[in-house]
Amino acid sequence: MAGSARLRLGAGLAAGVAIVGVTCMATAASASAAPGPDTPVSVQSPLSAAGLPDATALGSTSPSTPETVSFVLRERNIGQLAGDVTHGMRHFLSTRQFAAAYGQSPAVISGLENYLAKFGIKTSAYGDGIDVVANGTAGEFDKALSVTQRQYHVPGLPGTGGARGVPAQTVHAASGSPKLPARIARSVLAVLGLTNYSTFASQTAHVDHAVLRKEKAKAADASSCQALTGLPDACNLPSDFASRYGLSPLYKAGQNGSGQTVAIVTLAALDPTAPQTFWSTIAHTPQTGRTVRTENIDGGPGAPSDSSGSGETDLDTEQAGALAPGANVLVYQAPNTDSGFADAFFAAASQNIASSVSASWGESETYLAYSIADHTESPAYQAAFDEAFLEMAAQGQSAFTSAGDSGAYTATSDQHTTNLSADAPADSPYITAAGGTTDPWSGQISNTAGTVTASVSVPRTRTWSWDYLWGPVAKVNGISYAKSATSQVVGGGGGFSGIEPRPSYQDEVRGMGRYNAINYLTPTDYTRQKGTNLVEPEGFRVNSKPAITSGYDGRGRAVPDVSTDADPYSGYLLYEPSAVGAGNPPLQGGWGGTSFVAPQLNGSTAVIDSYLGHRVGLWNPAVYSFATSGHDPFTPLNAVGTSSNNLYYTGNPGSLYNEGSGLGVPNLTALAQDFAR
Repeated sequence: MAGSARLRLGAGLAAGVAIVGVTCMATAASASAAPGPDTPVSVQSPLSAAGLPDATALGSTSPSTPETVSFVLRERNIGQLAGDVTHGMRHFLSTRQFAAAYGQSPAVISGLENYLAKFGIKTSAYGDGIDVVANGTAGEFDKALSVTQRQYHVPGLPGTGGARGVPAQTVHAASGSPKLPARIARSVLAVLGLTNYSTFASQTAHVDHAVLRKEKAKAADASSCQALTGLPDACNLPSDFASRYGLSPLYKAGQNGSGQTVAIVTLAALDPTAPQTFWSTIAHTPQTGRTVRTENIDGGPGAPSDSSGSGETDLDTEQAGALAPGANVLVYQAPNTDSGFADAFFAAASQNIASSVSASWGESETYLAYSIADHTESPAYQAAFDEAFLEMAAQGQSAFTSAGDSGAYTATSDQHTTNLSADAPADSPYITAAGGTTDPWSGQISNTAGTVTASVSVPRTRTWSWDYLWGPVAKVNGISYAKSATSQVVGGGGGFSGIEPRPSYQDEVRGMGRYNAINYLTPTDYTRQKGTNLVEPEGFRVNSKPAITSGYDGRGRAVPDVSTDADPYSGYLLYEPSAVGAGNPPLQGGWGGTSFVAPQLNGSTAVIDSYLGHRVGLWNPAVYSFATSGHDPFTPLNAVGTSSNNLYYTGNPGSLYNEGSGLGVPNLTALAQDFAR
């Protein structure tokens, strides 16, 4: 067993996975005796700040502090709705029709609004009858919900494998069980926003310039890719995506997304000049007089900045808009909080303007499960997002989100645990999870001094992970293979959800749940996490000559659904004006991550919708049906072993699906023709 070593990841609060599905939440109905209509009852389990990693208490939150809190109501007839969505909607609904069939009644909504108004809290109910956004002060919410809010300083968590990590923050957090009168509480699914700790991370990745010697760029265009990145193949444009994945024939047929709107849901502000500059001077995308509009959700995320993730918003808008040059673009930009993220999705759903929507932010199921177990998050958090996605699906809105950039070990990037973990919200059965591949490329990497070089070659398209770089990087940096591996736990997110059950459309695929795995990384150092019963690993044992094993998961939703190129080494150009403030040029090559895949599928869907003359809605029920029908528009990546894997899951020969890259890579024109049939 050559190159074996045991290494521990950097310090950070660990977490674990628990089953916390749609029905796992505290409600008034669980009480042993029915309370009176005005008796205060808990809406959800107690909240606590104990789960904020290494937080230091700073005292009480000033009662005058402005706050936004979201009340997500229960969708009525949700079992019927979920069944209709996962089997494929036959008729799409307007927002008004959705509200009438599945939203809460005007009486329920007015009851909640009138109750909060007694405390001076102002409310705004979305048109779907599901989301009610409330604005008030900390003191008003403390009184209305019977909680106590305090201030905390939370130190930053370093990133791993190129991830940004979580910055240090001073936040408020509530303790106690949020309570409402029983007549109102029975209709409330989740209360979000009683902490403003920002944990969501964008799913971007960048080439490692610590092992790439590059010349100073002389020109800000794609022709200088070697100078921009030190690589020949890392400055692709949306036109390259269109050529690779069969979208170009639809352009030639005169389809460009005209008449459609694509929406971006994001947690950082758009650089206002970025998309038009990228489209006109870099991508050379034909402009057709379309509009680009931003809408601030819950007050918005603040000014554009590289540190907050504006590069993510820029690339999402650039990619989706370039691939659908005839479509309007609508950017819903929200604060990086649980309530902000949820409200942005509900805004996209209830406005029902966009025919397709994408987001590229997420967190590991491990982090979410720990937050619930340690009482810093609502146990109905996942169910709240599911409700937004169900509404979009019922209205015919296609929706995509990134599957993550840490391979099968998503929790290494946000909680520094080494268990297998999927990404949320990509794990929802009601949204299409966008996975990653590496396209063929070859080149030389070197140490920063240029004294040691190593050749790298990826001869054919594969499921994305950086295992192929571990040996060369170890050589040029003079480090062990094990250290190289644990510093580059990077690849397309994929695996099985520990939260969401397997949907019916996946059950129709023969062999679903069976998998082959490559055992590069064995989790070690299992530790019980304080304040919970969760026991999670915090280290890896590394094997440079891994064995192949097989297994079966019969319960969890499998992710991703589809994949395209997400590897920065075969990746894309990004134009981000706010990068200048961080000392970087605005135009950079060598960007990737499943962050690119989600908006690219978003823009592609607008073109497909314009080709068909109508919305196609949630892809998932249709594409799994296409895959089994003999008209499969996807090419699975089913090679087994070190040549194609996401650091754990590898190919399933003879199967239409594998957990590293889903159904595989699409031919988008063939997919459009399948939708037409």
